[in-house]
Amino acid sequence: MSQATHHDAKRRPDWAALVIAAALAVVAVVIAWSTASHGTGASYARVGPTTMPYVIAVAFGGLSIWTAFEAFRGEFPEREHQELSPILWIVGGLAAQMLLLKVAGFSIATGLLFAATVRAFGRGPLWKTIPIGIALSFVIWIIFARGLQLSLPAGLLEHLF
Repeated sequence: MSQATHHDAKRRPDWAALVIAAALAVVAVVIAWSTASHGTGASYARVGPTTMPYVIAVAFGGLSIWTAFEAFRGEFPEREHQELSPILWIVGGLAAQMLLLKVAGFSIATGLLFAATVRAFGRGPLWKTIPIGIALSFVIWIIFARGLQLSLPAGLLEHLF
């Protein structure tokens, strides 16, 4: 009886993998639909600007079918337990950067993202990593905004220089 129960448990589909397969299928359909809805320009060759998006859509469709097939076979390896705290630190850092980018500028917003990511990896206290992140981000801002003449959001710190 225990072998039958073990066999039934092994034959159940992996629902997480099926969700991933469905997401891959949606991406494939969206790419194909978006490519088809854009008009093709005048093309003198068989391989034009719409070829690569269709290739990518077919690749995503193939990955979707393969993932669904493997999910029904139930032979995915056992997944490790995921810690929620590091994910929340990184997502929170990204949210803070997006919200503060225009208000506080590139250096401060990206410095906070740096500090949150460092915290997610379990390194250094925030009082130390926030100034380090802001300093590194400011150096990056100088290189890109001043050296390469690219437009990055400037805030209080950037306006000082």
